[in-house]
Amino acid sequence: MTKELTLFTDFISPYAWLAMARLDRMEDRPTTVIKPILFAGLLNHWEHKGPAEIPAKKTFTFQYVKWAAMRDGIDLNMPPNHPFNPLRALRLAIALGASHDVTMKIFRCIWVDGQLPDNETGWTAMKAALDCPDADERIAAPDVKAALRNNGEEAINQGVFGVPTFCVDD
Repeated sequence: MTKELTLFTDFISPYAWLAMARLDRMEDRPTTVIKPILFAGLLNHWEHKGPAEIPAKKTFTFQYVKWAAMRDGIDLNMPPNHPFNPLRALRLAIALGASHDVTMKIFRCIWVDGQLPDNETGWTAMKAALDCPDADERIAAPDVKAALRNNGEEAINQGVFGVPTFCVDD
């Protein structure tokens, strides 16, 4: 059994949703430390484009993700816009402790309910789903912003170039 996993993730990734949904189903789920990161930061650091920035790759990715979700019996409804800005969702996850349950609720808001953090309707729905009416104040906290930056730097230092990435902690 793995001692502990670190999961570097961003809510923008449909692959991250599939991985999280499968992790959620595990009966003997390993201890997992979830570290939200900004995928765009990885792309900038490694100087490459994301799948949604390449039209043919975006089409393939979305078709594959829909197929994989159907194969695995995972709820998936593509969000109304993609790419979207996940920053508020990432900071909210950190502000609320980035637990498995918090992370699942945010992923569900986006990838099942189609509520995006970069529009007010979606953001309001997300805050309600997490019972966090003071989310705007929480995500503005300097320590939350710093934690997101630090998670990204840690990921880059470990050679992470995409999301989701699981790292095994010894």
